[in-house]
Amino acid sequence: MLQQVPAVKDLIRKCVRCGQCRSVCPLFKEIKNEGAAPRSHVFLTQLLRDGELEPDSALARRASRCLLCKSCSKECPSGIPVDQLVVAMRNHLKDHSKDNVKRLLLSKLFKDQKSLKTAHFLLKTSQVTGIKSLADKTGLLGLISSDLEKANKLTAPVSGKMASKNIAEVTPAKGKRKVRVGYFLGCATNLFYPARAHATIEVLTVNGCEVITPKGLQCCGMPHIANGDVVSAKTMTENNFKLFYDFDVDVIISDCASCSSMLQGDYYDQLFAEGLPAAVTHFKGKIYDLNKFLVDEIDLNANLEKLPKTTVTYHDPCHLVKSQGIKEEPRKILKLIPGVELIEMDGADQCCGGAGTFGISHYDLSRKILDSKIVSIMDTSADCVTTSCPACSMQLGHGLVEHDLKLEVKHPVEFLAEAYRKVK
Repeated sequence: MLQQVPAVKDLIRKCVRCGQCRSVCPLFKEIKNEGAAPRSHVFLTQLLRDGELEPDSALARRASRCLLCKSCSKECPSGIPVDQLVVAMRNHLKDHSKDNVKRLLLSKLFKDQKSLKTAHFLLKTSQVTGIKSLADKTGLLGLISSDLEKANKLTAPVSGKMASKNIAEVTPAKGKRKVRVGYFLGCATNLFYPARAHATIEVLTVNGCEVITPKGLQCCGMPHIANGDVVSAKTMTENNFKLFYDFDVDVIISDCASCSSMLQGDYYDQLFAEGLPAAVTHFKGKIYDLNKFLVDEIDLNANLEKLPKTTVTYHDPCHLVKSQGIKEEPRKILKLIPGVELIEMDGADQCCGGAGTFGISHYDLSRKILDSKIVSIMDTSADCVTTSCPACSMQLGHGLVEHDLKLEVKHPVEFLAEAYRKVK
């Protein structure tokens, strides 16, 4: 129940209405309306909690208008986790939401390995047959659903096999094993960026890690909890941690900022009000973003060959820089690679407007935020864009295509893997 969520029960009263949150909110910057301000979400949550407002579709729509980027939570002088209030409010209003396309995607296509295989088949078939291209050009899907049309626009191309098809459950370390790593292969990386997954495993094994990638992994649950489905998020979380616990891994890492943020427990007080399961408790403090693990937790193999001269710019995912405080580690990796030159963009830590499935139901707003980011990228004249989140990669890729810019979007680990491969 909404009243029992810790953030709602204990923290909501701390809001002093100062409005500081408005100064950093990407949506308020575009809408310039108090209804879009983070403190407005605080008020709505309070009114729903106290029964002064009745749940309806209009409120569900207002609650959906948040990126969960944590900018306001980081800025709040009272320490109010606004994103947690929004998540609680969305769960309370889920039966009134009209985001049917997102509900379908999350319940049927982005849930477990079997559903991902179905998604991969459908996406690849639509590309090979030209259906996706036709739909993009004609707006055909818009006749069925405007949200479905937007989802088609935002989806990254699918090439080759899913990453999980070619990844064994156990990949031995190259040389002496130093640590047994559990690799959380997220849905988006698995489906859209298989080369990134293989680069992650390659870099880990070169650095003395035995890599465990359980076949039964499900989604981390972040997309589900962000859209009000706390029950599914809880079930998936329990399943995933039990798998890693049964494999007796030392640590869990992910190359996806959203996955590592979710695994570290951003919303566990809502998922596990009755107390954390033993497997979840076991891994407390043992979950890492890939960049941080490579830079801070192991003695990184510096035997790297020079790559062809490449200039790159880096975009900070919100779930990395604001949720986990990770900013320098991916930059250190890029600066370590001979031949790679990092050029900082203005507003590197500003949200790209992706926020997972946000662009499906709020495409125009998402696009406005994205356009500012693309201008910042263009100003660097970099050859390549890097980031540490597949959702950001997809959003940035969409923006680059819309601006007719032929730039790749990569994870820093892909450059690292390439430099290791060149060593003779």
